[in-house]
Amino acid sequence: MKLTWADPRLIGETLYEEHEDVDPLSVGFVQLHKWVTELEGFDDDPKGSSEKHLEAIQMVWYEEWKVDNA
Repeated sequence: MKLTWADPRLIGETLYEEHEDVDPLSVGFVQLHKWVTELEGFDDDPKGSSEKHLEAIQMVWYEEWKVDNA
């Protein structure tokens, strides 16, 4: 599956699967960017992200994490 910055839901869900024990709100944008660009299937320009993209990804990941950690 090809992931791009336009796929915050898929990226957030994938990050949750790979880092399920990590509180997403504890991850800074620099680390988040690194983890996103290292995902298998990520195929987009690493420089194409913005704070808006990273925040959307982080919120999807947080929503997934919250279900199991509330």
